[in-house]
Amino acid sequence: MLKYHDVAVIGGGPAGMAAAVGAKEAGADDILILERDGTLGGILCQCIHNGFGLHIFGEELTGPEYAQRYIDKITQFDIPYKLSTMVLDISPDKIITAVNPIDGMMQIQAGAVILAMGCRERPRGAINIEGTRCAGIYTAGTAQKYVNIHGYMPGREVVVLGSGDIGLIMARRMTLEGAKVKAVVELMPYSGGLVRNIVQCLDDFGIPLKFSHTVTEIKGKARVESVTIVRVDENFRPIPGTEEEIACDTLLLSVGLIPENELSQAAGVELSPVTGGPIVGESFNTGVDGIFACGNALHVHDLVDYVSEESVGAGKNAAAYVRGEKFGNGEVKIIPGKGVRYTVPSAIDPGRVDKLCVVRFRVDNVYRGASVCVYFDGERVSGTKKRIAAPGEMETLRLPKSRFTERPGCKEITITLEEGDPA
Repeated sequence: MLKYHDVAVIGGGPAGMAAAVGAKEAGADDILILERDGTLGGILCQCIHNGFGLHIFGEELTGPEYAQRYIDKITQFDIPYKLSTMVLDISPDKIITAVNPIDGMMQIQAGAVILAMGCRERPRGAINIEGTRCAGIYTAGTAQKYVNIHGYMPGREVVVLGSGDIGLIMARRMTLEGAKVKAVVELMPYSGGLVRNIVQCLDDFGIPLKFSHTVTEIKGKARVESVTIVRVDENFRPIPGTEEEIACDTLLLSVGLIPENELSQAAGVELSPVTGGPIVGESFNTGVDGIFACGNALHVHDLVDYVSEESVGAGKNAAAYVRGEKFGNGEVKIIPGKGVRYTVPSAIDPGRVDKLCVVRFRVDNVYRGASVCVYFDGERVSGTKKRIAAPGEMETLRLPKSRFTERPGCKEITITLEEGDPA
């Protein structure tokens, strides 16, 4: 027998909790959170460093402290949740199939579904490094869980491949626990992490960061004994004669995050080939009626505060959908122009824009002195100078309602970077 809930939230991490809170604040009473882990909070539970909450709460919090703020809200609003619950399938008509040790197999008919499954790390198998299958190779997030949750040290002499935020943070964390981090190696000529993390996690501890380098070989039988790094050219091909062997017992991989969207695909949601997440409108509505997406399942964020902001919006719109409001596919398409990799949302329904529409995007290179320019059907309406724009830092553009009311027939918005060359 199907059990009905107005709003079903898939995931109990920061996105799922904020979405549930947003739905509750918007008047939805029958909400259910489904979380596969044994606790709410998601990845924040193992992020014991500070730097969270400056935008949402106006103070600096650790990951667990930030998560607890939303857990307290879930408790305050008496929003039910099921832990250790694995969602197996979501159908296009919003029937959720899930399983847990208490209820066994269950099916839920939802009025609206919010996809908030987060993301996962790209493993070694996805990057094809030559070498043996020895011990001592971890994704940075796995190492973080070992150290911060279980109290295990993954190793003592460490090389980090990839300069994403979690890789930078784990370089510092391992150093603080007594390990020697030999180098952080980055394939690109720029970092994939926030500038503040490069400064606080590497520069402050004297950890070298090698741009335009990669690991080409892992050596060791029972455990990693060394890795070979090499400089790469502009086409990311190894340059002969630049090989360097670094003795180490641990290799941490911070080589990208992949939005968790197998369930989204099962529900018939169209995914972006750039982000790997759903294509959504300004209300975080996907192309499947009544299914919304938010958080890192939508696109990988650099700040959890932005995750919460977007997810509250997704929750409020899901509640509005249950009340009978209609969500279209967006009359105005957003086109990523020169220097812009993607935008979220991909389309806007001007009639659903209240005071302003927030558009978030990432650039495709490091640009200095460029302007973020916005065109409505080819007419430039704004240009904002940026001292620096980098792929590791998400950009935010706020389009006021007046832009749309002044141009009622607009069909396309193009966002470009201009007057600046790649640094």
